[in-house]
Amino acid sequence: MNMLRDKDHSTLAHRVDTLLFSHNDIIELLAQYLALSEQEDDERFDTWFDNLTKEQHTVVKTFEVYRGQYEHLD
Repeated sequence: MNMLRDKDHSTLAHRVDTLLFSHNDIIELLAQYLALSEQEDDERFDTWFDNLTKEQHTVVKTFEVYRGQYEHLD
């Protein structure tokens, strides 16, 4: 986590920190995102993703930024 915190995520962190989601809401959203994105049914994923709220999109996008940085740690 410290390596990610050293990068400037202030804008992303501020967006997520101001959302009115419980920790459970975020965990459930990310669990759905991972489960659906790993399935072969692209149409089901697209429908789910298209029906997310703006706030849910913010959480998923922020997750992907952080995830991408973890995947590219040297």
